[in-house]
Amino acid sequence: MSNITDPAPDTSPAATDPVERDIVVRAPIDTCFRVFVDDFATWWPSEHHIGDDRTITNFVIEPFVGGRCHDVDTTGFECQWGTVLDLDRPNRLVIAWHIQGDWTIDLDPALQSEITVTFTALDDHSTQVRLVHDRLERHGSGAIGVRTGVSSPGGWGGLLLRFGDVAEGHDARPLPT
Repeated sequence: MSNITDPAPDTSPAATDPVERDIVVRAPIDTCFRVFVDDFATWWPSEHHIGDDRTITNFVIEPFVGGRCHDVDTTGFECQWGTVLDLDRPNRLVIAWHIQGDWTIDLDPALQSEITVTFTALDDHSTQVRLVHDRLERHGSGAIGVRTGVSSPGGWGGLLLRFGDVAEGHDARPLPT
């Protein structure tokens, strides 16, 4: 199974320091990119959505620049939480993160942080996936809330492990509690 490589521990990161996670996945680069983007709903946990009383039926990353990252509930309501800023299949994906520190959505580009995911083939059967969530200062006073959430065990580290499981052909593990 895949493991996350965290940078050296920092006991007091600033609210605006990027959150960086790396994972080596035992799957080809094309598979990793496809699972991350096209099969997003296979590894993203259903409990990770905005709003408490919605039952989500799908999670989507529209695979083109300007595409929406959104979830869909049982009524068909779509909640856009991100926008694709750059997509270079199978090497790179950049998403604007519209989720604020109070876990609300704001589509104002001045208030969005960015997630950059790069895929690097190590050989024909393994890929390094690096995720950097930066520009957190754009969330203003909410930056610490965003950083705390995405750097928690159920944040990007746990999410990437789930992604790695699915890309390697396994069931996605539960998120840490």
